[in-house]
This record gives sequence, structure tokens and C-alpha cells, in this order.
Amino acid sequence: MRLIMLDTETTGLSPQKGDRMVEIGAVEVCNRDITQTRTFHRMINPERPIPAEVVRIHGIDDAKVKDKPTFADVAQDFLDFIQGGTLVIHNAPFDLGFIMHELTLFGFDPIQDMPVIDTLAMAKKQFPRQRNNLNALCDRFDINRGHRQLHGALLDSELLAEVYLAMTGGRQFSLHMDSHVQPASSYVRLPSAMSGRQEQRETATLMRRPPPTLRPEDAERHEIMMQRMRKESGGATVWDETVKEMK
Repeated sequence: MRLIMLDTETTGLSPQKGDRMVEIGAVEVCNRDITQTRTFHRMINPERPIPAEVVRIHGIDDAKVKDKPTFADVAQDFLDFIQGGTLVIHNAPFDLGFIMHELTLFGFDPIQDMPVIDTLAMAKKQFPRQRNNLNALCDRFDINRGHRQLHGALLDSELLAEVYLAMTGGRQFSLHMDSHVQPASSYVRLPSAMSGRQEQRETATLMRRPPPTLRPEDAERHEIMMQRMRKESGGATVWDETVKEMK
């Protein structure tokens, strides 16, 4: 099984409010062996200022990314790297939300059908009511994180690889692992899909409404109007012609 450990760093918390990615890192793990891996790492120009409070988290400021490519420039390389793999992400809705938003923004097909494992969801099931961020899991499984002073997409992906293997039985294949695999679309709803679902809900609500009550006086006024329209059209009203065709 080809696993792709993935992490991103961003300008904020919400792509819908204009936040963008500033770094993306991924580590390939084949056959649960982390001694020989391929990596993907790109710094990204978000084309917007990076807030100071976010810089304090990952250390990436405007100067570090001003000459870097945009996501549009690296998207195809990223898609080629993850092709055929299963993404492993700690808090998948967050990272996938940004990735799928920017893929759509720049005209790439979203990765809705790609298999994904969310290690945060796994950790919450294994260790309920405990801290389950990446630092806490590293400490729980005695994984050295002394070199992690700031968040970093590639470094966090490398740590995630060790955490994931520890959570799923080490180097040996874990039979329960596949139960955590879900398509990316189960974590993220694209705006277009959300719009369609909203319209469906509105239609369903309208269909559940009872038909209006027609009073006798309303029916009488309607018939008078219909007769007047027949007279003025010389008996060539559209609905009469339709009824004739149906007969």
C-alpha cells in the first residue's frame, strides 16, 4: 500500500474567507517502510499578506515566499506525486479544504475520490478525552520531536509517518487499517456541491407545503377571466390548443 503523509501551512483557518496555502509537504511510505521514502515539498506564494499571528506558528513570512511559485505553478507536480496513493493527514478536513479549494480555484479537478485516512479521527477513537495533536502523539509513542520548534509541512509529514505506523501496529501490516479509509469528498464539501444540496433542500421544502386552498369566489373569478381571454383571442388560447392535442 502506497501511503502519502501530507501536511500544509496556511495564512489562516478558512479558504472560504480568502486564506491560502504557503507550504505543502508530503512523504511517500511504501509497504510501511520509512527508511526509504520520496518527498514532495514546496513553498508557495499565497498572493496575499501573511498575518503576524500566523507567522509565529510556522515562521513563514511574506519575505520567504515573495519569490516562490503560486499553487497554480506547483499543482500538477503535486497531483503527479500523490497519484495512486492513499493520503494520510492529521485533521484531514483542514488540509483537504485548502487543497481542494485551490485546485478548484485554479481550474484543476478536485481529488474527491482519492482515499484518505484522518489520523486525528483515529487518535480520538484510540485515546478518547486526551490531547491528540501531533506533539502529544509523538510524546505518547516516544517519537523524537526535539527538532520541531515551529510547524513545518515537510517535518510534520515525516513525524506523521512515524506516528501513523505506531498507531497501526508498527512495521507490520495492520488489518484494521483499511476501516479508516474514506474518500476525500467525505471530508470536504466543495461550494458547488454545497450549492446543489441547498437547492435540493429548498425544493424538498416547497414540495412538502400543502396546496393552497381555492375559495369558490376565486374559482368563479378565474373562469370569468379565462372566458374573456378566449373571446379576445378568438378561441385560440394556448391551453385550449394543448388540451386538444392531448385528446
